[in-house]
Amino acid sequence: MAEKKATKKAEKKPAKGPKTYYIGTGRRKTAVARVRVTEGKGAVTINGRPLDEYFTEDKDRAAVLGPLRVTDQVGRVDVFVNAKGGGITGQAGAVCQGLARAIKTMFSPADEQKRYVFHQTTVVKAYRDEKRERERAKAAPAPAAAATPSADGTPDATGGMVKKLRDSGFLTRDARMKERKKYGLRGARRGTQFSKR
Repeated sequence: MAEKKATKKAEKKPAKGPKTYYIGTGRRKTAVARVRVTEGKGAVTINGRPLDEYFTEDKDRAAVLGPLRVTDQVGRVDVFVNAKGGGITGQAGAVCQGLARAIKTMFSPADEQKRYVFHQTTVVKAYRDEKRERERAKAAPAPAAAATPSADGTPDATGGMVKKLRDSGFLTRDARMKERKKYGLRGARRGTQFSKR
């Protein structure tokens, strides 16, 4: 009996190799999405469910896959998302921003990354060293070129990815929120109905 249980456990769990996850957090309205990106075959999982099952409308699926399409990463990375709060559209916008930030972290230079290692898993977060940034600003007051060309004359891949995401608007937080209700009114701006008598 004990031998059967041991063989079942061995069959269920295949040996996992070392994995590296790039993390990004996205927000939209009241929704928050924590996104992990790793190299893979293109699977997108949101709260344990596949993308097509979680977001039923095409506009929400397009919002989620937007950063992957812009950077040509659709079949190259696996995406794992934990989304909370808000509604369906708010969560789609939050996933979109979180995914863009995770891709930006993935292609950013090593000095802008902070790595944490747990057993065989490496978690990489975006990291800004403000002290180093101030020193660079003092040392070189002239504006730097947007994309420095490499040896073969093509623009740098890292700067190109971030520029594509920034120009498409995926890295910008959408600040529109529901306006609060005011006292003396029925809603944020709607007043009570006027009655002549």
